[in-house]
Amino acid sequence: MQADKGFLPIVGEQPKVLVLGSMPSQRSLQHQQYYGHPQNAFWWLMSQLFEFDVALPYDARVEIVKRCGVAIWDVVHEAVRPGSMDADIQESALVTNDFSVFMAQHSSIRVLLFNGQASQKLFKKHVAGEFDLPQLVLPSTSPAYAAMSRDEKLSQWRQILAYTA
Repeated sequence: MQADKGFLPIVGEQPKVLVLGSMPSQRSLQHQQYYGHPQNAFWWLMSQLFEFDVALPYDARVEIVKRCGVAIWDVVHEAVRPGSMDADIQESALVTNDFSVFMAQHSSIRVLLFNGQASQKLFKKHVAGEFDLPQLVLPSTSPAYAAMSRDEKLSQWRQILAYTA
């Protein structure tokens, strides 16, 4: 099976927050968009937090979150994963993104926010280097994580505002 490759980061000039997912879903890869599955709550959450219309085109939503100080990336650069479930990522051949270079280039980042527990576990296990930043694990925005409603996720994701103000 061929490895899937992730996307370049979404990052503006002075990012304050880095939101980290695990790696793009199959639907995201098809659409070439972060959180491209229509049932993923990520863009709805961002629209609620930063007061924009979730129906805006992808590029417009990206520009808004960049202006708000939010950078978006994934822990995994390349991996074999049949389907879209994080549990199916084959860690034996996983390649992470280069966080040492990224963090050196973006020293304005104040916090790492993990979009779900899987991304944080992958980061801890596979990313070399010490990053002296707060790290928060927020509820996954994936439609596969149905233990919380969108509104419950929103109440947790509001923590992002303390770092972007």
